[in-house]
Amino acid sequence: MSMNLLIMGVGGQGALTAAKIIGIAAMAKGYDSKASEVHGMSKRGGSVETYVRYSKTTVASPVIFRGDADVVFGFEALEALRGASYLKQGGVVVMNTQMIDPMPVIIGAAEYPQGIEEYLKGIGIRVLAIDAEKIALEAGTLHAVNVAMIGAISTLPEFEKDFTEQEWKEAIRESLPSKLYPVNEVAFEMGRKNAKEYV
Repeated sequence: MSMNLLIMGVGGQGALTAAKIIGIAAMAKGYDSKASEVHGMSKRGGSVETYVRYSKTTVASPVIFRGDADVVFGFEALEALRGASYLKQGGVVVMNTQMIDPMPVIIGAAEYPQGIEEYLKGIGIRVLAIDAEKIALEAGTLHAVNVAMIGAISTLPEFEKDFTEQEWKEAIRESLPSKLYPVNEVAFEMGRKNAKEYV
């Protein structure tokens, strides 16, 4: 059993923390796990990507190549679209429907593409979409978008057979300062609930 996850997002959305949570959950179950550093303009609101790989055998490198990702984890709609080319046959895109304008859109040089979820489904990709921004705000902080997304992926069959809800919560608790755990626990639970309702 092995899993390759590509996390695509925008600086400030907590991609590295999400990678840490997934890695801790995997290692607690006896997997070897490796995650890359964040690539891109992570501190300027630019695109970022993080690779997470875990396996029962040794993971030699965290790098994921195009066509090798089991899950593309899009923290923002356009980033989910950008990451879709990394997906392997039968993989799944888990996307936050939030739209954050990139610089070309902000300066008027391009338009934000519409209908991303429908497009991905139309080319035969499995898609699980939630409004993680709304969930995070309802939970109490916009900084919980990443944990709401972890809640969503925890409902996928690929993860449910390996990790219980409590095991995810333990990984979240270990990854965050204790004062931040309660609001993130709520975001995780809401992410799970919304994902199940979506399906």
